[in-house]
Amino acid sequence: MTKWTDEKESYEVLDGRGLAGNFLSAVLTKAKEVAEGGGICVIQSFEPIPLYSTLEDIGFEHSTEKVSDNEYRAYFYRREVKEAAGSMTMPLHPAALANIGKTDKALGKIVSQFWQLVWKKEDPAIDNKTRYLLSLANGVGAGRLRQATRELVKAYYAGVTVSELDELFTLFVWNQGVGNFASEISPSPLFAAYQLIKRLEHEGMDRGEVLAELARKFGEENPDVSVLEQMIGINGSSDR
Repeated sequence: MTKWTDEKESYEVLDGRGLAGNFLSAVLTKAKEVAEGGGICVIQSFEPIPLYSTLEDIGFEHSTEKVSDNEYRAYFYRREVKEAAGSMTMPLHPAALANIGKTDKALGKIVSQFWQLVWKKEDPAIDNKTRYLLSLANGVGAGRLRQATRELVKAYYAGVTVSELDELFTLFVWNQGVGNFASEISPSPLFAAYQLIKRLEHEGMDRGEVLAELARKFGEENPDVSVLEQMIGINGSSDR
């Protein structure tokens, strides 16, 4: 019987070396189009570890080859077509890890493995919704509102309720102080995303519809939320 790895050289190639922008999103979009029994090949200058578990969730297995210090080829074979957890697509993948790989490949690999240990641990004691809320709160406490906004979107995907968010933001007032909340948190994309969730749910949208709108307004296309490399033109403006 022919193994899928014997046919991997025929897979469509997606080469992300040196590319700016949301290459991870492009890979996921292409992967969802692959039929059962098909595959794709992803080329990067670092090992694309975050892709492994992400594509595994929708039915892929992988095999990776290190061609050189500057080239990794990850082959993904779709053994089955399945939906990610729930019926919704996970927003805001760990795209920032690619930036570390572009700086130092060895460090990028270590950080990617650490991310795998933290976020893809088997039988974790803390469920993912709580992890996202803890990361959100840590982001606010450290003044990293970009990170906090991303964690809010992911927490909503993981099932956080408006009532839980109401109590969390009340805690921010208590722990960060009224002045900080008024001047830093309330004008931020974090607070805007929270208010969007409340408004859309009040209008009767279901969770999937709210998440889609949340990801559209507070996803990688939003420069206040994105962690992707921004292309700067001669005139100093961002190319998005």
